[in-house]
Amino acid sequence: MIEKGFAAIVLAGCLVMLLRMLLGEQRRRRFDATAIRIWLRLRMAALALWRWPRSRRQARQLADDAIRRASQGQWDGNVYTPDQFKKPPRDKMH
Repeated sequence: MIEKGFAAIVLAGCLVMLLRMLLGEQRRRRFDATAIRIWLRLRMAALALWRWPRSRRQARQLADDAIRRASQGQWDGNVYTPDQFKKPPRDKMH
């Protein structure tokens, strides 16, 4: 079954190349430009599918980090001051 699928793909590729050879130069350029555009779109879609789980995981991790940082500060009325903004004690040695 797989062999027939590969054979069909190769046959379709050969027919496309034969069709390309039969075209005139102007139409061949247009055909090539369209083929390149289709190839680039397919490639970008495949890369997006490949990177999708990683990007979701990264977004979840960034959200968790933001929530963790927001819970480590103090509220003074409606003003939030993170602990990171507190200045360290001055060095009394000098």
